[in-house]
Amino acid sequence: MVPEQIEREVMVAAPIERVWEVITQPEHVGSWFGDAGAEIDLRSGGAMTITWAKHGTVHAHVERVEPPRVFAYRWARGADTPVRDDNSTLVEFTLSPEGAQTRLRVVESGFSALALSPEEQAKHAEGNTRGWKSELDELVAYAAGVPA
Repeated sequence: MVPEQIEREVMVAAPIERVWEVITQPEHVGSWFGDAGAEIDLRSGGAMTITWAKHGTVHAHVERVEPPRVFAYRWARGADTPVRDDNSTLVEFTLSPEGAQTRLRVVESGFSALALSPEEQAKHAEGNTRGWKSELDELVAYAAGVPA
């Protein structure tokens, strides 16, 4: 069965402004998420890329930018693939301050709309579920080391 969406939530030991920078600034995204850089035109409709040495470059379109609370983009499945409705999912970050920390919630949706068989859709969702756990663990550790 293909999930409608996957969700992850973590507490980050950093103020909301720092977490906002970590999820929206290319120099940060290219470190904790991609390992070989990122480019982000931080505006609705802006282009975005995230690059991994092992997996190549993934293309995305920025959908929503509401500093410092909401950042959303639609990213293509597969390296070097242009973003289309039938090959991309929507990733939404929501930030909420909680004292000196920030609650970060990530929701990725649209797996059932991918132009894949239901089995492949489910496999992609399962892989991204595991991936977000790993990536958010990296973000938590990375954000703790970013100077205020």
